[in-house]
Amino acid sequence: MQLNRQTCLRLLSEGKAAFRAGDPADACPYDRLGNREQQFGHRYWSRGWVMERSAAESAQPAPSTGQ
Repeated sequence: MQLNRQTCLRLLSEGKAAFRAGDPADACPYDRLGNREQQFGHRYWSRGWVMERSAAESAQPAPSTGQ
């Protein structure tokens, strides 16, 4: 795996797609404690997943107070 910008963007997209598919954050196919490539994959896949979750949460309307 080339540890470069293109790979980073691909991994971010994979993480975002996983969130949209309903996969939990711990479904990451990369090992956080693995070799350098696995750690890189985990870092950017997870970052993409969190970015997509944050975007989805901010797009939801605020809860009503009922008053």
